[in-house]
Amino acid sequence: MDFVDTHCHLDYNSLQADIEAVLQRAFEVGVNKIIVPGTDLASSKMAIKLADTYPFIYAAVGIHPNEAQQWQENALTDLRILANHPKVLAIGEIGLDFYRDFASPELQDLALREQLNLAAEVHKPIILHCREAMPALWPIISDWRQKLGNVLINRPGVFHSFDADLIIAKEIINAGFFIGVGGPITYKNALNRQNLITQLNLEKLVLETDAPFLPPHPYRGKINEPAYIPIIAEKIAQLKKCSIQLIADSTTRNAEFLFQWNG
Repeated sequence: MDFVDTHCHLDYNSLQADIEAVLQRAFEVGVNKIIVPGTDLASSKMAIKLADTYPFIYAAVGIHPNEAQQWQENALTDLRILANHPKVLAIGEIGLDFYRDFASPELQDLALREQLNLAAEVHKPIILHCREAMPALWPIISDWRQKLGNVLINRPGVFHSFDADLIIAKEIINAGFFIGVGGPITYKNALNRQNLITQLNLEKLVLETDAPFLPPHPYRGKINEPAYIPIIAEKIAQLKKCSIQLIADSTTRNAEFLFQWNG
């Protein structure tokens, strides 16, 4: 089986300390592509460095809403240069986060809108972070999507670690977006997430770990890593009452369509 981890922070020290072993364990379970999203300029550059080092790793570049205080005059110029690297597949991780108070909503909004414009300019989808901010985020994203050209209209991006309700999920999917499913789907108290997945078509789901964060059961409390992707796939297969092979095939195909690493 072939899997893709569409959201893995391999640049973090907890994974870098044993990177070769981490990647070997991923290979052994069939994870043959990994996308590393940036959260600021430094991590975006590190994501590209990893992508240049390993042929099966790709990068996304962006400034996370919790890092929006870094949004200075040169940020957009620097990101534009990074975004044109051939192994950069997306703009992200971007969005809004009203759970933390690391950057003002106004500054988050500014950074988000300018990065959305950049994504449209370079014709690359977005990787969206949303925490307790969907009422503010979705109108911005919906308006942006309606103005896209043909290149991105059917693959505008993915909502990372999606946790909203079915109504919003259907709106997002109808607008062409994908939904990222990670470790929390395996938690015993994640009934809302599990019920949501049972009602969504496989054609709009992609797998992600968000490593080193959000490890699946039974690894909660430990460092997450891309080798745990099959655990997430197995839980989805249980919920959908289908084979894990079908989950692997569908989510890998979806990731390839969304990120188009073959050009």
